[in-house]
Amino acid sequence: MPADGPSYGNHVGGRSVAGAAGRTFTGTDPSTGQAWGTFVDSEASDVDAAVQAAAQACTGSWAQLSATKRGRLLSAWGDKIAENAETIARLESTQNGKLLAEMRAQARAVREWLHYFGGLADKIEGRVIPLERASVLNYTLREPLGVVGVIVPWNSPTFLTIMSCAPALAAGNTVVIKPSEVTSASAIELARLAEEAGIPAGVVNVVTGAAAAGSALVDHPQVAKICFTGSDGAGRAIAARAGARLASCTLELGGKSPNIVFADAPVDNAVVGILSGIFAAAGQTCIAGSRAYVHESIYGKVLDRLVERAKAIRLGHPLAAETQMGPAATTAQLQKNESMVARALDAGGQLACGGRRAVVPGLEQGFFYEPTIVHGMRPDNPLLQEEVFGPVLGITPFRDEDEVLALANGTRFGLAAGLWTRDFSRAHRFARRLQAGTVWINTYRALAFNSPFGGWKDSGLGRVNGAEALDQFLQTKSVWCETSDEIQDPFVMKV
Repeated sequence: MPADGPSYGNHVGGRSVAGAAGRTFTGTDPSTGQAWGTFVDSEASDVDAAVQAAAQACTGSWAQLSATKRGRLLSAWGDKIAENAETIARLESTQNGKLLAEMRAQARAVREWLHYFGGLADKIEGRVIPLERASVLNYTLREPLGVVGVIVPWNSPTFLTIMSCAPALAAGNTVVIKPSEVTSASAIELARLAEEAGIPAGVVNVVTGAAAAGSALVDHPQVAKICFTGSDGAGRAIAARAGARLASCTLELGGKSPNIVFADAPVDNAVVGILSGIFAAAGQTCIAGSRAYVHESIYGKVLDRLVERAKAIRLGHPLAAETQMGPAATTAQLQKNESMVARALDAGGQLACGGRRAVVPGLEQGFFYEPTIVHGMRPDNPLLQEEVFGPVLGITPFRDEDEVLALANGTRFGLAAGLWTRDFSRAHRFARRLQAGTVWINTYRALAFNSPFGGWKDSGLGRVNGAEALDQFLQTKSVWCETSDEIQDPFVMKV
């Protein structure tokens, strides 16, 4: 089927470039099931061209700018993205089916990330080391790694791209972005806007394609670091391949995050938090609150409210203002939603609501799935152990703190957790004991440019956001300088 929508080349060294082999692939609008947009299906030679452009810029035009100037250009890029947020959001909603309002908000928010890290660009400092030998000056330099490969998923393309690119560029590196083949358009637009903002050509490059392009980026000997956001299985494979050549990785992987509701919780707020945590983005977010543990004294009341609200969620086209939940991004994700719910029921779970594909009038070919709640499960039920990445909530009652702590920590993931209670002594006690990189108390899905984010256990390695994110993109050099003219005997140890 011919593709509607634009045709994109790779963005390399400031130019739109066709693939060396001439191969292309077609995107899909998940709301209609129709083809949308044509993109380069990149191979190793295409990736190499992008890496060479990035390497040249890293030691040339980008390195020749002062840190202050680089920071100001990052801020200008953020302003450009915010000015074009509507265009970027429509591209993303058309390709991944998430709500236009969410994609627009993310495109506007990344300005804050680029302003923040732009401001940190000239705050990167070394240290003078006090040595016993007073004649020796020893100091450290904190220098960029070089070319950074950024591999981005389809669920929040602009947001996740900037979360990695902002600290990488602030540290003086250059980047090659490999977006998901599901959402390739916005990354190319971001690269174009970078150059409109004054960032030199070659600093931000984009190669599109499937697994072959990603593999070529991971394996490229001139790529010093890989930033990957996606499944834990893919993250393990990337870390192994990068580690084979001693390249470092920052990995933001899957999650199976719990929302814990104690008996004294603000119930209305907790219900809203659980709903937004799993259904607001159709469950297609790594921090989805896909497990709810509710104290047995209020369990029935909370379950009833959740079911009532879930049944009332309006499914529809993500560009429509009245839509509250869009489709799954791909047929593969839609099928995974179905199979995971079937497995949960086979293992003893019971449907409280949903559990089927949804048919939306006028969008009959769209990839829609009903908001789904499953209860009555044992702790080892696959729905309570494995990431679905869809609008599927597992809910379970608990009796006491020790029990719910064991349940919450009882998965291989550790990305985030939510706590709902008016007892702040308990909340802070629990926050220390939960095995999660982020803990929210009486709120959920809150992120900020200056607060570190990342996972424990199988949910990843390293941190993005916050000042410590810069450390992921710098290497330290120690410089020794003898200031004395005294001639040293080469056979006498210097101490």
